[in-house]
Amino acid sequence: MDFSAYDTGAFYDEMFTSQGQTRPSYQVLQKRLESLPAGEIAARQAAAEQFFYDLGITFTVYGHSEGTEKIFPFDIVPRIISSQDWNFLEKGLTQRIYALNLFIDDIYHNQKIIKDGLVPAELIHSAEGFFPQCVGINPPHGVWSHITGTDLVRDEKGEFFVLEDNLRSPSGVSYVLANRRILKRTLPVVFEQINIRPVDDYPTMLLDMMHQVAPSTGGPVTAAILTPGMFNSAYYEHSYLAMQTGVELVEGRDLVVHDGYVMMRTTRGLKRVDVIYRRVGEDYLDPQTFRPDSLLGLPGLMEVYRAGKVTLANAPGTGVADDKVIYSYIPEIIKYYLDEEPILKNVPTYLCWKEKELSYVLENLDQLVVKAANESGGYGMLVGPASSKQEQAAFGEKIKANPRNYIAQPTLNLSRAPVIVGDHFEGRHVDLRPYILYGEEIKILPGGLTRVALKKDSLVVNSSQGGGSKDTWVLAEPDQT
Repeated sequence: MDFSAYDTGAFYDEMFTSQGQTRPSYQVLQKRLESLPAGEIAARQAAAEQFFYDLGITFTVYGHSEGTEKIFPFDIVPRIISSQDWNFLEKGLTQRIYALNLFIDDIYHNQKIIKDGLVPAELIHSAEGFFPQCVGINPPHGVWSHITGTDLVRDEKGEFFVLEDNLRSPSGVSYVLANRRILKRTLPVVFEQINIRPVDDYPTMLLDMMHQVAPSTGGPVTAAILTPGMFNSAYYEHSYLAMQTGVELVEGRDLVVHDGYVMMRTTRGLKRVDVIYRRVGEDYLDPQTFRPDSLLGLPGLMEVYRAGKVTLANAPGTGVADDKVIYSYIPEIIKYYLDEEPILKNVPTYLCWKEKELSYVLENLDQLVVKAANESGGYGMLVGPASSKQEQAAFGEKIKANPRNYIAQPTLNLSRAPVIVGDHFEGRHVDLRPYILYGEEIKILPGGLTRVALKKDSLVVNSSQGGGSKDTWVLAEPDQT
């Protein structure tokens, strides 16, 4: 199997230039892949998929007619990022996360950015991720979002853009670790020939961060991961991270508030918990503060948190910066708090709550991607060029009924990367989700999750919508692209 018939199309291709030349960072990989005997690449792809089955690496698709537990689709041709590109992304992500944390802290305290007229108050107060119950809270070091997954895309010129920010409970990092583990077994010779930055130390990075943000007790820190339970779509990740970090995986029923602290039930009695990496949404976190019918959280947790006797990562209320309408203001947010120009650009965005922009969106639904402000996973969106007139008309009515809840963006020609399709390679659209940890300082896992739209011509990379993933290699030494 070779790349002689590979078509880059009218897109930026991660592996090849528009003239069909192999980018320097991919040359070793290409030589290795093309040196394999006929049928060997397909055999290694099948072996990688079997590894996923054997390791139980799955995700849950609710309402799927063929069952809920699915293997996470994986393509063995890695996505490679040059050291220059990664250095640029690191700087841009560090700047962005720092500014977003300042923004969230301001929103729950003095709200200077609202008083100065940069962000309308009604947008903040109408955001689903804004919780008045979090006003006045002071997380350790002023950090609200300890774990962030920021989605990046490349356009037809190869320029990176931020597609969206995920500050509430970003998922997928377990697949980054699993992808690397499996690809080391699938393409071991290539790893020996290329200096690739490791990702295996993410569990250590995560544990260190949790210890850094723990309340000062003078004793050893006890951390736990709070999961909604085994029926949650990301339960594999919750259990995997707990196992890799060596912390306890708990549900709300395993915890109790006792004598002003959060305690964990153990076979030896109650044990104090200092840090909780929560994978439970705010609504369900504490029935005394949020939804009174929640059975997933812990009654009284927020009182302990407000008193500074437990740290929640991520802090409740971070979702205000996840809102896709607030996203459009992030360039101004960076300038406001840091007095710097944004390093990473946003995708141009139309706000449907603005009358003129609403009119433009409704008149151009066939050309735009329209998204609901608080949906994720590829849900609640319209990809205009791939939709019918009937779908556009129905979506237009949704927008008119609640314009605050929708944004629109031009349909980007996302970059593509090769995937294995039968006995040949074809280009498929990709994005990238790096993972950023923020404790005493901001640290970024080299690479992240490259998601790939495995359906031909599809722009939707989410696993729940038929997407898969690739291992992401960040080169450790300077190279040319």
